[in-house]
Amino acid sequence: QILELARERGRRVKVLGGGHSPSDIACTDGFLLHMGNMDRVLQVGRASSLLWRGEGIPVAVPSLGAVSEVTAAGVIGTGTHNTGITHGILPTQVVALTLLTASGEILECSESENAEVFQAARLHLGCLGIVLSVTFQCVAEFRLREVAFPGTLPQVLEQLEQHLLRSQYFRFLWFPHSDNVRIIYQDPTSRPPRSSSSWIWDYAVGYYLLEFLLWISTFFPGLVSWINRFFFWLLFSSRVENVARSHRIFSYECRFRQHVQDWAIPIGKTKEALLELQAALEAHPGLVAHFPVEVRFSKGDEVWLSPCFQRDSCFINVILYRPYGKDVPVLEYWRIYEGIMRKHGGRPHWAKAHSCTRRELEKMYPAFPKFCSVREKLDPTGIFLNPYLEKVFC
Repeated sequence: QILELARERGRRVKVLGGGHSPSDIACTDGFLLHMGNMDRVLQVGRASSLLWRGEGIPVAVPSLGAVSEVTAAGVIGTGTHNTGITHGILPTQVVALTLLTASGEILECSESENAEVFQAARLHLGCLGIVLSVTFQCVAEFRLREVAFPGTLPQVLEQLEQHLLRSQYFRFLWFPHSDNVRIIYQDPTSRPPRSSSSWIWDYAVGYYLLEFLLWISTFFPGLVSWINRFFFWLLFSSRVENVARSHRIFSYECRFRQHVQDWAIPIGKTKEALLELQAALEAHPGLVAHFPVEVRFSKGDEVWLSPCFQRDSCFINVILYRPYGKDVPVLEYWRIYEGIMRKHGGRPHWAKAHSCTRRELEKMYPAFPKFCSVREKLDPTGIFLNPYLEKVFC
């Protein structure tokens, strides 16, 4: 009915997921649909290695993004990822989906049915139609043991291959304006649950005190370098261990309002790109970069609009917080960061801010013309477009 009404009135339609994307991908002046009530697990079961029909067995997905308040269609639509060189981004876990197109037709999509649409819809950007259901490849429920310990940027970059082999879900956090690094290993375990969480350290210090100091630093930007070093020493300079069910280890609370960029580069460019970013910050003493710069890894895939299309990749996520909602200057930091990412063959995360045009994206994503062809067939009048997507496709 909404699609019919939109066609009659010449309006556009956008579907809103969890609302966590710091880009304008879900913004519209037309009809905005929220799918929050479509939140049931329809089937869980087993057919060979695929869990799909109701057997009542506890299951999990092999990898999850860091934010938990999201929708299934939203995380695949923007190419959400976690870390682990043997694991792909979340769209690689999709084995089937149901899509409502602009014409009102309902398509069942998989590798064996509407295969071309399926290849596009696994990472759909919200511009192919309305995703009604998603079938994920699952595994048996499992626990993860997380071990976090300090290091330095030169050390972790020199030993990058060893770290990738030692831990199934390896990532590290770099604290800009220093060499400080927090190395994080996450691996399946049968150990009993344990937690190192503390309200005092996690909230009183790690949230309330930090936000106040970041607010002060908006008046005195030189404090940021000290804040990064001080909080590394205070909260991240010792070894910590946690054990819990996988989804509790994968996800964490996103407390601060923030500006974010996240690009994927070929994994072989990790060291060079990070050292260039560090050198750029040192060369511009007035430029501030909040902690952390989060560095994660993903396996290459065949998803048309995946930042990891046909190459193992390193995601470098940079962040600037907005303490108490106060805006902070981002343009110069973004310009330098994007320049380094482009130089090393980077591709932007679709849920995060970026300044790429269609001409640039066509060069970055080899399968971009295939996706555009499917989009134009499914939505020839552009009912699912918005200003953000017009910049991408028009």
